[in-house]
Amino acid sequence: MQALIIESTQSTPSIYFDQTTNVLILKGESFPENAAKFYAPAMQWLREYLSALETEEAIVQFEIVYFNSSTSKVFMTILDMLQAEVESGKNISVLWLCDAENETAIECGEEFKEDLGSLPFKIVVL
Repeated sequence: MQALIIESTQSTPSIYFDQTTNVLILKGESFPENAAKFYAPAMQWLREYLSALETEEAIVQFEIVYFNSSTSKVFMTILDMLQAEVESGKNISVLWLCDAENETAIECGEEFKEDLGSLPFKIVVL
């Protein structure tokens, strides 16, 4: 399985998914015109990765400064997918990194965390 590397643009985050490190990173701002279309390759890669994941720990790291409502829906879909995998016994955790001055990002992380019961979700304020 090849790594998925998508460079950031003015309206989309960088995405770095590599099965050799088991760390999946989304970083930057996310307000694409069509979030579902933009994230489709990442979602497909993630599905394939999760199906092959065995006992190793996978870490999904979000460092998103700003995102729009359509991105929020995609993120919730990703988090629901991760939670389902955790409930089936896989070792996955989420790191939500945000700047101490970005109250909106902190609040969004807290809202996502509240919606997820069994998925280990840690908010890291930088």
